[in-house]
Amino acid sequence: MAGAASPTGSRLRADARRNSEQIRSAAIGAFQGQGLTVPLEEVAKAAGVSKATIFNRFGGRIGLIEAVIEEVVARELFAVIDHARTIDDVGERITYYLTALRDLQYRQPAFNDVLLQTYPHSQQLMEICRVGSDANEELVAAARAGGALRPEFTAGDLHALVVDNALALKHGKLPPRADYDRRTVYLLDGIRAAGARTDGPEGTL
Repeated sequence: MAGAASPTGSRLRADARRNSEQIRSAAIGAFQGQGLTVPLEEVAKAAGVSKATIFNRFGGRIGLIEAVIEEVVARELFAVIDHARTIDDVGERITYYLTALRDLQYRQPAFNDVLLQTYPHSQQLMEICRVGSDANEELVAAARAGGALRPEFTAGDLHALVVDNALALKHGKLPPRADYDRRTVYLLDGIRAAGARTDGPEGTL
């Protein structure tokens, strides 16, 4: 029948779809485990394809990152922001938000690459940064207005804290989780307004 797909053509398209899904799956695992700078050779090996196939299917690293960044970083970060906005108490809200950000930084090396704008030519990564920056401004302003934070503490200070942490985690040795969480409590105690500080082990207001 005229216009009907040939068996060979159908098989090639099926192979291409399978390769793309294998590459996506391998990239998600590699980016979550090692960050966005992981060698593409490792992604290709995990996917069972050649590095050239990644370029053929996704156009290179940036295209591959943009194909999976929602699953790797954006979905979880946006869930943190959305949940923070549901917390009525401004002190509890900023405590949850900063604790959740630092948890995401510890667990997801790719999040630190986003914070550090490692690939500024990726529009999707820069959009994630914009959304995060807007959330910082909003949540810090509400916490300051509610007396939960030191009055001189700004969204720029929060940005600097998370970026400094990203640099330490990316280029330094990953600390034990217990030490990391203890330092999160120290950080929170340092930015709270004097009347809102606590010596409690959970770092809650």
